[in-house]
Amino acid sequence: MIEAGKTLANPTKKPSLTPKAIIHQKFGDKACYKVEEVQDDSNQNGCPGLAILQKGPSLYRCTLELPETTVVSDTCRRKKDAEQSAAEKAIEKLGIQLKEYNPTKEEAWNDLAGRISFLFSNEFLPSLNPLGAHFRAALRREGHFKGCVPLSVLAIYDGKVSNICKYIDPMAESNSLLVMSLVLRAAAKLTDSVVISDKQLQRRNEYSLEILSSTNNESNLLESILIEVVIIPASIGKAVESVKLNFTAAGYYLDVIARELGMNEASDVIISRTIGKASSEMRIYSAAPKQLLCDQFEGTLNDRASYFAGQEIHGDAILASVGYTWRSTDLFHEAVSLRSYYRMLVNKIPSGAYKISRDAILAANLPLAFTTKSNWRGSFPRDILSTFCRFHYLSEPVFSTQSNSSDASLDLPGSRKKLKVTQSSKEEKTEAFSCEVKIYSKNQELILQCSPQETHRKQTDAVQIAALKVLSWLNMFFENPNVSSEKLNLLAENLDIHFTPRYFFKEFALCHSMHNNKAAENEPSLIDITGENSGATPSNGSLVCISYSVSLFREEDSIKESLESCKEFEFEIGNEAVLPYIESAVAQMAIGQSAYFQVDLPSDEFILAAAVDSGSALSLLSSQRCKMEYHITLLQVTEPLEERMEQAQFSPPLSKQRVEFAVQQIKESSAASLVDFGCGSGSLLDSLLSYPTSLEKIVGVDISLRALTKAAKLLHTKLNKLSESSSKIKYAVLYDGSITKFDSQLHGFDIATCLEVIEHMEEEEASLFGEVVLSFFRPKILIVSTPNYEYNVILQGCTTEDPDEKNQTQVCKFRNHDHKFEWTRAQFESWAADLAATHNYGLDFSGVGGAADVEPGFASQIAIFRRREDNLTNMESDNHYVPIWEWNRENIPPKEQ
Repeated sequence: MIEAGKTLANPTKKPSLTPKAIIHQKFGDKACYKVEEVQDDSNQNGCPGLAILQKGPSLYRCTLELPETTVVSDTCRRKKDAEQSAAEKAIEKLGIQLKEYNPTKEEAWNDLAGRISFLFSNEFLPSLNPLGAHFRAALRREGHFKGCVPLSVLAIYDGKVSNICKYIDPMAESNSLLVMSLVLRAAAKLTDSVVISDKQLQRRNEYSLEILSSTNNESNLLESILIEVVIIPASIGKAVESVKLNFTAAGYYLDVIARELGMNEASDVIISRTIGKASSEMRIYSAAPKQLLCDQFEGTLNDRASYFAGQEIHGDAILASVGYTWRSTDLFHEAVSLRSYYRMLVNKIPSGAYKISRDAILAANLPLAFTTKSNWRGSFPRDILSTFCRFHYLSEPVFSTQSNSSDASLDLPGSRKKLKVTQSSKEEKTEAFSCEVKIYSKNQELILQCSPQETHRKQTDAVQIAALKVLSWLNMFFENPNVSSEKLNLLAENLDIHFTPRYFFKEFALCHSMHNNKAAENEPSLIDITGENSGATPSNGSLVCISYSVSLFREEDSIKESLESCKEFEFEIGNEAVLPYIESAVAQMAIGQSAYFQVDLPSDEFILAAAVDSGSALSLLSSQRCKMEYHITLLQVTEPLEERMEQAQFSPPLSKQRVEFAVQQIKESSAASLVDFGCGSGSLLDSLLSYPTSLEKIVGVDISLRALTKAAKLLHTKLNKLSESSSKIKYAVLYDGSITKFDSQLHGFDIATCLEVIEHMEEEEASLFGEVVLSFFRPKILIVSTPNYEYNVILQGCTTEDPDEKNQTQVCKFRNHDHKFEWTRAQFESWAADLAATHNYGLDFSGVGGAADVEPGFASQIAIFRRREDNLTNMESDNHYVPIWEWNRENIPPKEQ
């Protein structure tokens, strides 16, 4: 836990205005921004020499047209950055002096009065902003309310008013009633221009006919329109319900909402801040107190509405999405149904936000771990945490990453089994990242921080894993209302989380009473699986694809109500990414099979958030004799990535052990040139640069232009950082070409590697590669590695038949879904021995991961071919490879070396 030392931010410390805000202050609507997309293909994305034409990232340039001048921005990656750049250039060109707004209290009072006076001026009325639209709508009100603007509107819709009020009283930042009171006091000084009428203000003198005529063509709203809203009763015993309100073009929508709440008119209504996205118009409307700041509300505290609004709401309330938006004269509106209400409620739970992102409320579950970016589905943990903070009116989470150079042989997360490996003479140093997350209240009180001790190879992984730790702990708190403080602290410590109880429980005081969490024990009574067993079943780490449908089922009369369905839904087995009973069923299925089962009902909020027809769902739920019925079909299984399986068993991972094996061969042979056949994204070549070797020339060959592009960028960056004293590499080149074709440019290299490549080819192609490389390329040494199929029993935890039987049936799968074959030790040795004998090469066998004399041998088996003859026959020029990227140390400017 963190000691409750209050760390309030200075409420009067206002961030500097953005350049765009400064331009708006000076020129208003006369400033016109025009953004265009441009392309920047220069320098091949920072990789000179890359011969592959690439579309660069989308870039933007903005032209800012002002009455006095026109400026063009720099090229930026984001549109809004281009706009800010244009505004900044305009400020510099026009010599606009920047002055930070930091008034005294007396100056703030004067500024507030001046702002109110401006709002009721002829100049402001035509403004195309939300507040201007409210002023124009107020002129359509009837009787003595005509032209009256509620104080709550000024407090909520004018950012300048609320900002000035903070300098008069810092508490105004989070108290709209205080803002309304301050506005009322400031308006009392404007007797010549403004009339005070209860909780609203009115212009003393009527607007001119010219101004009024310019605003009469206001709305395209039909004569009347019905808009669905949700009534949230103050009494927790009364159900939330949806109603439709009738809005007319001739009226003021706040008057309609006031009457629905049983009040006289718009000034009796308090408007909340926006709920969810800042750009939305979703708000809570409720009764204002009879007198401002007296705290004498007529209704009781409305816990549900308060939970949504993040502020105290009294009496019945309305949740509606209606209002005015920027640069529009029309009344914006969206229907808010019961389903909308419950989806917003679910979104306030960490796991609920993930469910919503997957549109699978009755299937998805917040995953246990962030395994790989490619296997993650739905919003990423960092985005979910930001959504969670926004819905709970907290500050945006603060992520701080650190980079450390560490021994690459250290056990990073995911490695469990420790194996001994040969240490190189100089330990490789790799970059590792850690990430700390902090969450603050709006008043900058530190609520919690997560400081993981482990490091990760990728910065993005460190960020996502830290965010997921915070989400997992918060989710546990939300889903377990009876959790003890001791257990909460213990779970926090296990996840490297420290929290401040005083601030934490203050921010989440209502969460347990708002979410009706039921017991987690919800096992299906019987799983009925139908269809032929194809034998293709998922295992831990598999990425599966299912179709599913969920219905509300009442057994006594067999009535069903469809709740949720999906034709293709992917998730990772063993990561708790779906509800337990779904994973339990899928784990028992084979591709093509279907399963049917029933479970007890979860909390009503999840059912109603999923149900399209809330009325029918509520009718069935009221009988209290319903079950949830699931129908699932297993469509596809993608086996776990080979690298992840290997990392789970070996430390260092097999990929690093293979590199170390190659380095040892290079050192023993004093090789000066190396070609990597099937180099892919350049992982081996990149890793070799971290070791001191005799290599002067390195070459990579692959058929994937995408992989070669990545390899080029990787190698270019690293080679330019290496000094001549730390690396002897003078030349590097990458070729596009098939390794089953000969290219005389690569004839007679000192050493050639082909690591974990041949299994991605057909067996006939693998044999052809062996023939071509040994008969034509003729390297002094050839190193070939491939998975040992017999080791899969350990990697996958599967079983095999009697190993002595030649026609045994193996139930272990290949390590990767795109492997065309995987050989046993006998098959690999036979292939290698035939090639060595045919082409006059010596042959040794080795491997990494495991041991030669312990069954089932090495996890990755290696053949080392050594050419017996020193003299090479000259080969005719035969070039099939296309150079994609070249690097030459002589071409590097001195400052880069």
